[in-house]
Formats: sequence, structure tokens, C-alpha cells
Amino acid sequence: MIKRLFFIVFSAFMAGNVMAQEAVSSAESRPQRTPEEEARKQTTRLVRELGIKDSVRIDTLYKMHLKYARFRQKGLTRGENMERMQAIYNELKALLTPEEFEHFMNHPAEQPRRPSGANGLKQAKQAQHIAPQTEDRP
Repeated sequence: MIKRLFFIVFSAFMAGNVMAQEAVSSAESRPQRTPEEEARKQTTRLVRELGIKDSVRIDTLYKMHLKYARFRQKGLTRGENMERMQAIYNELKALLTPEEFEHFMNHPAEQPRRPSGANGLKQAKQAQHIAPQTEDRP
């Protein structure tokens, strides 16, 4: 009886360990974007967000994004990454109009898919179930 219990527990442990290793290996095998792909994606998002139509400005933004995407791949420390971000903001401030830069700085890149935290999730579920109340009573 004890041998069977030990065998079951050991088998469950080994199966969990194998599945965990597969999850890690699949994350590692995910292809990394090239600097060119990263720059194209960032430029496209910025152009769409700000509604930029000038092809010269779009090309300049792409070249800027490409330069910093290549720099980022060198394996930066936290301080170097902060300097890189500050340099990007300084270049964008020079390339964009004041209105565009203000919109860029105040507009979130992506909206959160769901409220953060356990309380936020509960509030979102409650808000979905609450129907507007009308007063039809005399």
C-alpha cells in the first residue's frame, strides 16, 4: 500500500516536472523580433496613434526607432535602459509637434484588458450585472 502511494506521488511529481520544462522550452523557442521588425511595429503604432501623414517624418521616426531597437539588443543595464528611454523622448520631442508630443505622452499605449487587482476584477463583474434603475413609480 505504501509502495503504491509512493509510486503515485512520484509519478505525479515527475509528470508536473516534465510539463513545466516543456513550458519553459516553448517560451525560449519563441522567435525574437529583429530590430527592423520592432522599429516597424513601433513606428506604425505611433503613426496610427498620432495620425501622421508626412512620409518624410514617418521615415525619420522609423530610423530613430531602428537606432534604439539595435541599441536595446545589446543587453542593457537598468540605468542604460533609462538613458535610452530619455533619449527617445528627447528625439520625439524634437520630431513631433507640441500637440502630438503631448498626445503621445498622455495617451496610454494599450488599454488594460481587465481591471488590475482582485477588487478591480470584482468591481468589473458587478458593473456588468448592474442594470440601470428607472423610477416609474407614482
